[in-house]
Amino acid sequence: MCGPPRPPTDDYQTSVRDFTRVLDVVQANYAEPVDVDKAVYQGAIPGMLRVLDPHSNFFDARQFALLREDQRGKYYGVGMIVAPRENHTVVMAPYVGAPAYNAGIRPGDVIMKVDDKPTDGLTTSDVADMLKGAKGTVVKITISREGYTEPLVFTVTRDEIPRHSVDIAFLLRPGIGYIRLSGFNETTDREIADALKQLNAPSLDGLILDMRGNPGGLLNEAVAVGDMFLDKNQLIVSHHGRASTERRYYAIRGNQGDNVPLVILVNGNSASATEIVSGAVQDHDRGLIVGETTFGKGLVQTVTPLSENTGLALTTARYYTPSGRLIQRDYKSISLYEYHYERKVPEHPTEVRLTDSGRQVTGGGGITPDIEVPAPKLTKFEETLLRSDVFFYSNQGVGGFTRYYLGTRPTIAKRLRSRRRRTARPAHLYEQARHPLHRARNQRKPRLDQAQDQAGSLPLHLRRARRHQGPTRG
Repeated sequence: MCGPPRPPTDDYQTSVRDFTRVLDVVQANYAEPVDVDKAVYQGAIPGMLRVLDPHSNFFDARQFALLREDQRGKYYGVGMIVAPRENHTVVMAPYVGAPAYNAGIRPGDVIMKVDDKPTDGLTTSDVADMLKGAKGTVVKITISREGYTEPLVFTVTRDEIPRHSVDIAFLLRPGIGYIRLSGFNETTDREIADALKQLNAPSLDGLILDMRGNPGGLLNEAVAVGDMFLDKNQLIVSHHGRASTERRYYAIRGNQGDNVPLVILVNGNSASATEIVSGAVQDHDRGLIVGETTFGKGLVQTVTPLSENTGLALTTARYYTPSGRLIQRDYKSISLYEYHYERKVPEHPTEVRLTDSGRQVTGGGGITPDIEVPAPKLTKFEETLLRSDVFFYSNQGVGGFTRYYLGTRPTIAKRLRSRRRRTARPAHLYEQARHPLHRARNQRKPRLDQAQDQAGSLPLHLRRARRHQGPTRG
């Protein structure tokens, strides 16, 4: 006969005892010494959370510090993005106006030493931590730069490095404003307000809010941004979960009657807080959403600090747009890899809702734009240049030709004039230096598609992923 079912607390305690026994056996009998902290913090805990959903996460001390930097919108260091490349830590880009930028450090510089400590064998995260420090302290950075036979040494004074969420705000043409919003941190609402004031928003004929590639951020900042564009008392977003009652967020101040025509640009990497703002604007027919279907993240994480400076981001609720749409994509029937890297727009939406004017909008798979505009694809020639290390996207540093050109010309005039003869010959010399088979290929004069086949490199997305894994800040 079966006895009465055990209460949940008994199951919990039994599971904890079983885990402790397994850990004891592993620690006592594994073939090599076991780093228990690594096994628990990087294995057991993340594995448990991964079973729940793709966005619940555990942060070790370093990861939690980086998370807080992103949320605060500032950190203390020299102000540059560094990333691993060919077993070295390379400067991707110094922030304009930051100490590293003012000192003369360039994209493509290879960091050889920090305070006379060699970086050989160190991870990029280790190097970035060495570059950070208290405001006003000094760090000595030894650089290897193409075109220079001897290392260059820079003495840089650390400072507060702001991480602006509004990258750009300007007039595309008279009467049309443009704002690029790259994230949602603790300063986002103030930065958006400053940008609108700079553009004199009430006088505009139209405003473009570019949130392509914006991964989201703080919920309260998304609510604050939505408040600036909606009418007073309009619903912005709501959320509720198993252990939390429904909470609804309304526009408190509203746009004060400033209903400038609004277009929001989004793509497949626009997520979370970006989808809150886009969904509210779409549901209230406040503006047009243009671009590609967004990521589809409709889960709310509550961040809880834990002991030893670690932290936990746990999904505690789901959020819903004003019309009641859940934006979250399906994650239970696919792998974690498919969820993050093989995103597919659902053929059949899980739910259909109506906007204020009666238009149909769908949920269950991100925000579908009102006007779909796919991202432009690279031509074969552009792909060849990327594979040949000639150039990179602006947010990934510079390509080999840029380093070569600057290395052979230490001083560049402020009014640099680009002429075909002046740039064609350096490009030709770079190609010869970079690719020994260049002359042989030139003799055959292959077609572009033949040259591309001969490159023998990984597919573009894998090459970029391998080369640029883990950019971080210093």
